[in-house]
Amino acid sequence: MTIVDAVAEPLPRAVVDLAAVRHNVAHLTELIAPSQTMLAVKADAYGHGLLPIAEAGLDAGATSLAVLEIPAGLVLRQAGFEVPLLAWLHGQETDWRAGIEADIELGISALWQLEAIAEAGADRPAVVHLKVDTGLSRNGATREEWPHLIRAALALQEAGVLRIRAAWSHLADASIADDEAALAEFRDAVAEAEALGAHFEVLHLAASSAGIRMPEARFDFVRFGIAAYGFSPFDDTTGAELGLIPAMRLEAPVTEVHVGGTTHARLGIGYADGVPTLGIAKTSVLLGGRRCPVIDVLADSMLVDAGPHRVEVGDTAVLFGSGADGEPTAEKYADWAETIADEMITGVAARVPRVYIN
Repeated sequence: MTIVDAVAEPLPRAVVDLAAVRHNVAHLTELIAPSQTMLAVKADAYGHGLLPIAEAGLDAGATSLAVLEIPAGLVLRQAGFEVPLLAWLHGQETDWRAGIEADIELGISALWQLEAIAEAGADRPAVVHLKVDTGLSRNGATREEWPHLIRAALALQEAGVLRIRAAWSHLADASIADDEAALAEFRDAVAEAEALGAHFEVLHLAASSAGIRMPEARFDFVRFGIAAYGFSPFDDTTGAELGLIPAMRLEAPVTEVHVGGTTHARLGIGYADGVPTLGIAKTSVLLGGRRCPVIDVLADSMLVDAGPHRVEVGDTAVLFGSGADGEPTAEKYADWAETIADEMITGVAARVPRVYIN
Protein backbone atom coordinates (compact mmCIF):
# COMPACT_ATOMS: atom_id res chain seq x y z
CA MET A 1 0.00 0.00 0.00
CA THR A 2 1.32 3.40 -0.96
CA ILE A 3 0.94 6.14 1.64
CA VAL A 4 0.60 9.62 0.20
CA ASP A 5 1.04 12.71 2.33
CA ALA A 6 -2.28 14.52 2.66
CA VAL A 7 -2.30 18.00 1.16
CA ALA A 8 -4.66 20.34 2.95
CA GLU A 9 -7.46 21.70 0.80
CA PRO A 10 -7.01 25.48 0.35
CA LEU A 11 -9.31 27.30 2.73
CA PRO A 12 -11.28 30.50 2.45
CA ARG A 13 -10.31 33.08 5.01
CA ALA A 14 -11.57 36.27 6.57
CA VAL A 15 -8.73 38.78 6.80
CA VAL A 16 -9.35 41.26 9.61
CA ASP A 17 -7.46 44.55 9.44
CA LEU A 18 -6.97 45.72 13.01
CA ALA A 19 -5.66 49.06 11.75
CA ALA A 20 -9.10 49.65 10.21
CA VAL A 21 -10.76 48.89 13.55
CA ARG A 22 -8.42 51.29 15.34
CA HIS A 23 -9.11 53.96 12.70
CA ASN A 24 -12.87 53.58 13.02
CA VAL A 25 -12.92 53.65 16.81
CA ALA A 26 -10.59 56.65 16.96
CA HIS A 27 -12.66 58.49 14.34
CA LEU A 28 -15.95 57.80 16.14
CA THR A 29 -14.49 58.63 19.54
CA GLU A 30 -13.30 61.99 18.27
CA LEU A 31 -16.71 62.63 16.71
CA ILE A 32 -18.67 62.15 19.95
CA ALA A 33 -16.26 63.79 22.42
CA PRO A 34 -16.63 64.52 25.29
CA SER A 35 -18.92 61.45 25.40
CA GLN A 36 -17.01 58.18 25.57
CA THR A 37 -17.07 55.06 23.40
CA MET A 38 -18.41 51.73 24.61
CA LEU A 39 -17.36 49.23 21.94
CA ALA A 40 -19.94 46.53 21.26
CA VAL A 41 -18.18 43.20 20.74
CA LYS A 42 -21.31 41.05 20.74
CA ALA A 43 -21.59 38.03 18.44
CA ASP A 44 -17.82 37.40 18.59
CA ALA A 45 -17.23 41.05 17.70
CA TYR A 46 -19.60 40.86 14.73
CA GLY A 47 -17.74 37.81 13.49
CA HIS A 48 -14.33 39.49 13.60
CA GLY A 49 -13.02 37.79 16.74
CA LEU A 50 -13.72 38.87 20.31
CA LEU A 51 -10.28 39.27 21.87
CA PRO A 52 -8.34 40.91 19.00
CA ILE A 53 -11.14 43.42 18.37
CA ALA A 54 -11.53 44.27 22.05
CA GLU A 55 -7.80 44.97 22.31
CA ALA A 56 -7.71 47.05 19.12
CA GLY A 57 -10.76 49.08 20.13
CA LEU A 58 -9.42 49.87 23.56
CA ASP A 59 -6.06 50.84 22.07
CA ALA A 60 -7.88 53.32 19.84
CA GLY A 61 -9.86 55.08 22.55
CA ALA A 62 -12.82 52.97 23.62
CA THR A 63 -13.14 53.01 27.41
CA SER A 64 -15.57 50.13 27.95
CA LEU A 65 -16.95 47.03 26.23
CA ALA A 66 -20.42 45.59 25.67
CA VAL A 67 -21.35 41.95 25.09
CA LEU A 68 -24.72 40.24 25.08
CA GLU A 69 -24.23 37.36 27.51
CA ILE A 70 -22.23 36.88 30.69
CA PRO A 71 -20.16 33.96 29.22
CA ALA A 72 -18.65 36.28 26.61
CA GLY A 73 -17.85 38.72 29.38
CA LEU A 74 -16.13 35.96 31.34
CA VAL A 75 -13.94 35.19 28.32
CA LEU A 76 -12.83 38.83 28.28
CA ARG A 77 -12.16 38.85 32.01
CA GLN A 78 -10.19 35.59 31.82
CA ALA A 79 -8.12 37.12 29.01
CA GLY A 80 -7.15 39.98 31.31
CA PHE A 81 -9.47 42.78 30.20
CA GLU A 82 -10.21 44.91 33.26
CA VAL A 83 -12.23 47.78 31.71
CA PRO A 84 -15.93 48.32 32.48
CA LEU A 85 -17.91 45.60 30.75
CA LEU A 86 -21.68 45.41 30.22
CA ALA A 87 -23.79 42.29 29.50
CA TRP A 88 -27.54 42.59 29.10
CA LEU A 89 -29.07 39.47 27.55
CA HIS A 90 -30.02 37.06 30.34
CA GLY A 91 -31.99 33.82 30.52
CA GLN A 92 -33.21 31.48 33.19
CA GLU A 93 -29.89 29.62 33.15
CA THR A 94 -27.72 32.71 33.53
CA ASP A 95 -24.85 32.28 35.98
CA TRP A 96 -25.48 35.54 37.82
CA ARG A 97 -22.94 34.86 40.54
CA ALA A 98 -20.11 34.29 38.07
CA GLY A 99 -20.94 37.52 36.28
CA ILE A 100 -21.21 39.58 39.45
CA GLU A 101 -17.99 38.23 40.92
CA ALA A 102 -16.17 38.92 37.63
CA ASP A 103 -17.30 42.56 37.92
CA ILE A 104 -19.43 42.33 34.79
CA GLU A 105 -22.01 45.11 34.88
CA LEU A 106 -25.52 43.84 34.23
CA GLY A 107 -28.23 45.35 32.06
CA ILE A 108 -31.49 44.78 33.93
CA SER A 109 -34.94 44.94 32.35
CA ALA A 110 -37.27 43.01 34.67
CA LEU A 111 -38.07 42.28 38.30
CA TRP A 112 -37.23 38.59 37.94
CA GLN A 113 -33.66 39.56 37.03
CA LEU A 114 -33.32 41.58 40.24
CA GLU A 115 -34.71 38.63 42.18
CA ALA A 116 -32.15 36.35 40.53
CA ILE A 117 -29.35 38.72 41.52
CA ALA A 118 -30.59 38.73 45.12
CA GLU A 119 -30.62 34.93 45.15
CA ALA A 120 -27.22 34.52 43.50
CA GLY A 121 -25.28 34.76 46.76
CA ALA A 122 -22.39 36.70 45.24
CA ASP A 123 -19.67 37.95 47.55
CA ARG A 124 -19.89 41.50 46.18
CA PRO A 125 -22.70 43.85 45.11
CA ALA A 126 -23.86 43.59 41.52
CA VAL A 127 -23.43 46.72 39.39
CA VAL A 128 -26.59 47.27 37.36
CA HIS A 129 -27.77 49.37 34.42
CA LEU A 130 -31.56 49.68 34.60
CA LYS A 131 -33.16 49.59 31.16
CA VAL A 132 -36.41 51.25 30.15
CA ASP A 133 -38.17 50.43 26.88
CA THR A 134 -38.49 53.62 24.82
CA GLY A 135 -40.10 52.06 21.76
CA LEU A 136 -37.83 49.34 20.38
CA SER A 137 -39.78 46.65 22.29
CA ARG A 138 -36.75 44.34 22.31
CA ASN A 139 -36.25 44.37 26.06
CA GLY A 140 -36.41 46.91 28.84
CA ALA A 141 -39.09 47.71 31.39
CA THR A 142 -42.22 49.32 30.02
CA ARG A 143 -43.12 52.72 31.43
CA GLU A 144 -45.76 50.97 33.56
CA GLU A 145 -43.18 48.53 34.93
CA TRP A 146 -40.39 51.11 35.28
CA PRO A 147 -41.31 52.55 38.72
CA HIS A 148 -41.64 49.04 40.15
CA LEU A 149 -38.20 48.15 38.77
CA ILE A 150 -36.73 51.32 40.27
CA ARG A 151 -38.25 50.73 43.72
CA ALA A 152 -37.07 47.11 43.78
CA ALA A 153 -33.54 48.10 42.73
CA LEU A 154 -33.42 50.83 45.37
CA ALA A 155 -34.47 48.33 48.05
CA LEU A 156 -31.72 45.92 47.00
CA GLN A 157 -29.22 48.76 46.90
CA GLU A 158 -30.18 49.70 50.45
CA ALA A 159 -29.63 46.06 51.42
CA GLY A 160 -26.16 46.06 49.86
CA VAL A 161 -27.07 43.54 47.15
CA LEU A 162 -26.40 45.84 44.22
CA ARG A 163 -25.31 49.29 43.11
CA ILE A 164 -27.34 51.25 40.58
CA ARG A 165 -24.88 52.67 38.04
CA ALA A 166 -26.88 53.62 34.96
CA ALA A 167 -30.17 54.14 33.25
CA TRP A 168 -30.22 53.19 29.59
CA SER A 169 -32.28 52.20 26.58
CA HIS A 170 -32.10 51.28 22.91
CA LEU A 171 -33.43 53.42 20.09
CA ALA A 172 -35.46 51.82 17.32
CA ASP A 173 -33.70 53.99 14.69
CA ALA A 174 -36.86 53.83 12.58
CA SER A 175 -36.89 57.56 11.81
CA ILE A 176 -35.60 60.85 13.19
CA ALA A 177 -39.05 61.62 14.58
CA ASP A 178 -39.24 58.22 16.30
CA ASP A 179 -35.79 58.68 17.83
CA GLU A 180 -36.65 62.17 19.07
CA ALA A 181 -39.80 60.80 20.70
CA ALA A 182 -37.79 57.98 22.27
CA LEU A 183 -35.22 60.47 23.58
CA ALA A 184 -38.00 62.45 25.25
CA GLU A 185 -39.40 59.21 26.70
CA PHE A 186 -35.97 58.33 28.07
CA ARG A 187 -35.53 61.72 29.72
CA ASP A 188 -38.98 61.38 31.30
CA ALA A 189 -38.13 57.90 32.62
CA VAL A 190 -34.87 59.14 34.13
CA ALA A 191 -36.67 62.03 35.80
CA GLU A 192 -39.29 59.66 37.18
CA ALA A 193 -36.60 57.36 38.58
CA GLU A 194 -34.76 60.27 40.17
CA ALA A 195 -38.00 61.46 41.78
CA LEU A 196 -38.27 58.00 43.36
CA GLY A 197 -34.76 58.38 44.82
CA ALA A 198 -32.52 56.83 42.19
CA HIS A 199 -29.17 58.41 41.40
CA PHE A 200 -27.50 57.41 38.13
CA GLU A 201 -23.75 57.71 37.71
CA VAL A 202 -24.08 57.55 33.92
CA LEU A 203 -26.76 57.53 31.21
CA HIS A 204 -26.55 55.90 27.78
CA LEU A 205 -28.98 55.65 24.90
CA ALA A 206 -27.30 55.95 21.49
CA ALA A 207 -25.73 53.22 19.40
CA SER A 208 -24.06 53.77 16.01
CA SER A 209 -26.93 55.56 14.27
CA ALA A 210 -27.85 58.12 16.93
CA GLY A 211 -24.24 58.34 18.04
CA ILE A 212 -23.31 59.73 14.64
CA ARG A 213 -26.36 61.84 13.76
CA MET A 214 -28.02 62.73 17.06
CA PRO A 215 -25.62 64.55 19.41
CA GLU A 216 -28.35 65.17 21.99
CA ALA A 217 -28.67 61.39 22.49
CA ARG A 218 -25.00 60.72 23.27
CA PHE A 219 -25.14 61.32 27.04
CA ASP A 220 -22.13 59.80 28.86
CA PHE A 221 -21.18 57.25 26.24
CA VAL A 222 -22.24 55.76 22.91
CA ARG A 223 -22.44 52.03 22.28
CA PHE A 224 -20.75 51.74 18.89
CA GLY A 225 -21.34 48.45 17.11
CA ILE A 226 -21.54 48.18 13.32
CA ALA A 227 -19.87 51.55 12.68
CA ALA A 228 -16.74 50.45 14.54
CA TYR A 229 -16.35 47.64 12.02
CA GLY A 230 -16.50 50.06 9.10
CA PHE A 231 -20.14 50.01 8.05
CA SER A 232 -22.85 52.62 7.93
CA PRO A 233 -25.96 52.27 10.10
CA PHE A 234 -27.88 54.30 7.52
CA ASP A 235 -29.62 53.29 4.30
CA ASP A 236 -28.70 56.52 2.52
CA THR A 237 -24.99 56.72 3.39
CA THR A 238 -22.06 54.33 2.98
CA GLY A 239 -19.41 53.64 5.57
CA ALA A 240 -16.83 55.31 3.32
CA GLU A 241 -18.92 58.48 3.26
CA LEU A 242 -18.79 58.47 7.06
CA GLY A 243 -15.01 58.14 7.05
CA LEU A 244 -15.08 54.46 8.05
CA ILE A 245 -13.02 51.55 6.71
CA PRO A 246 -14.46 48.00 6.54
CA ALA A 247 -12.25 45.79 8.64
CA MET A 248 -13.04 42.37 7.13
CA ARG A 249 -12.00 41.03 3.73
CA LEU A 250 -13.48 37.67 2.72
CA GLU A 251 -11.24 35.68 0.38
CA ALA A 252 -11.49 32.27 -1.27
CA PRO A 253 -9.07 30.22 -3.38
CA VAL A 254 -9.72 29.05 -6.93
CA THR A 255 -9.97 25.26 -6.68
CA GLU A 256 -10.91 24.35 -10.26
CA VAL A 257 -10.71 26.04 -13.66
CA HIS A 258 -12.82 25.03 -16.67
CA VAL A 259 -11.88 26.59 -19.99
CA GLY A 260 -14.35 26.55 -22.87
CA GLY A 261 -16.01 29.37 -24.68
CA THR A 262 -15.38 31.23 -21.44
CA THR A 263 -13.40 30.52 -18.29
CA HIS A 264 -15.35 29.26 -15.29
CA ALA A 265 -13.55 29.23 -11.94
CA ARG A 266 -14.73 27.33 -8.90
CA LEU A 267 -14.01 28.98 -5.54
CA GLY A 268 -13.58 27.10 -2.30
CA ILE A 269 -16.36 28.84 -0.39
CA GLY A 270 -20.13 28.44 -0.35
CA TYR A 271 -23.31 29.01 1.55
CA ALA A 272 -22.11 26.75 4.38
CA ASP A 273 -19.44 29.41 4.90
CA GLY A 274 -21.98 32.23 4.96
CA VAL A 275 -22.20 33.24 1.30
CA PRO A 276 -25.78 34.31 0.50
CA THR A 277 -27.62 32.57 -2.29
CA LEU A 278 -30.09 35.41 -2.79
CA GLY A 279 -29.30 37.90 -5.52
CA ILE A 280 -26.80 35.71 -7.36
CA ALA A 281 -27.64 37.31 -10.70
CA LYS A 282 -26.35 40.66 -9.40
CA THR A 283 -23.29 39.38 -7.57
CA SER A 284 -19.65 39.56 -8.57
CA VAL A 285 -16.25 38.92 -6.98
CA LEU A 286 -12.81 40.38 -7.61
CA LEU A 287 -10.55 37.86 -9.34
CA GLY A 288 -7.33 38.72 -11.14
CA GLY A 289 -8.02 42.41 -10.69
CA ARG A 290 -11.38 42.15 -12.49
CA ARG A 291 -14.98 41.82 -11.40
CA CYS A 292 -16.30 38.39 -12.32
CA PRO A 293 -20.03 37.59 -12.12
CA VAL A 294 -21.19 34.77 -9.89
CA ILE A 295 -22.93 31.89 -11.67
CA ASP A 296 -23.92 29.67 -8.77
CA VAL A 297 -23.43 29.20 -5.03
CA LEU A 298 -23.32 25.68 -3.56
CA ALA A 299 -22.72 24.43 -0.02
CA ASP A 300 -18.92 24.40 -0.18
CA SER A 301 -18.14 26.19 -3.42
CA MET A 302 -19.25 28.84 -5.86
CA LEU A 303 -18.80 29.21 -9.58
CA VAL A 304 -17.78 32.48 -11.25
CA ASP A 305 -17.37 33.52 -14.88
CA ALA A 306 -13.89 34.89 -15.58
CA GLY A 307 -14.67 35.50 -19.25
CA PRO A 308 -11.68 35.23 -21.59
CA HIS A 309 -9.15 35.89 -18.86
CA ARG A 310 -6.56 33.45 -17.60
CA VAL A 311 -7.21 32.02 -14.14
CA GLU A 312 -5.18 29.39 -12.31
CA VAL A 313 -5.89 27.06 -9.43
CA GLY A 314 -4.63 28.73 -6.29
CA ASP A 315 -5.52 32.26 -7.36
CA THR A 316 -7.41 34.27 -4.77
CA ALA A 317 -10.85 35.80 -5.24
CA VAL A 318 -12.18 38.53 -2.95
CA LEU A 319 -15.89 38.38 -2.20
CA PHE A 320 -15.93 41.59 -0.22
CA GLY A 321 -13.49 43.94 1.45
CA SER A 322 -12.77 47.61 1.93
CA GLY A 323 -13.35 48.38 -1.74
CA ALA A 324 -9.88 49.91 -2.08
CA ASP A 325 -8.83 47.46 -4.81
CA GLY A 326 -12.15 47.47 -6.64
CA GLU A 327 -13.73 44.57 -4.78
CA PRO A 328 -17.33 44.80 -3.54
CA THR A 329 -17.84 45.95 0.03
CA ALA A 330 -19.99 43.96 2.43
CA GLU A 331 -22.51 46.81 2.13
CA LYS A 332 -22.69 46.28 -1.64
CA TYR A 333 -22.90 42.51 -1.26
CA ALA A 334 -25.68 43.03 1.26
CA ASP A 335 -27.59 45.15 -1.26
CA TRP A 336 -27.35 42.32 -3.79
CA ALA A 337 -28.55 39.79 -1.20
CA GLU A 338 -31.31 42.09 0.06
CA THR A 339 -29.91 42.14 3.59
CA ILE A 340 -27.63 44.35 5.70
CA ALA A 341 -23.88 44.48 6.19
CA ASP A 342 -24.34 43.30 9.78
CA GLU A 343 -25.68 39.98 8.50
CA MET A 344 -22.94 39.63 5.89
CA ILE A 345 -20.08 39.91 8.36
CA THR A 346 -21.62 38.06 11.30
CA GLY A 347 -22.80 35.36 8.91
CA VAL A 348 -19.28 34.34 7.90
CA ALA A 349 -19.10 30.85 9.39
CA ALA A 350 -16.88 30.07 12.35
CA ARG A 351 -15.12 27.42 10.27
CA VAL A 352 -13.68 30.17 8.05
CA PRO A 353 -10.29 31.05 9.61
CA ARG A 354 -9.79 34.62 10.79
CA VAL A 355 -6.41 36.03 9.88
CA TYR A 356 -5.27 39.29 11.52
CA ILE A 357 -3.12 41.95 9.94
CA ASN A 358 -1.72 45.27 11.23
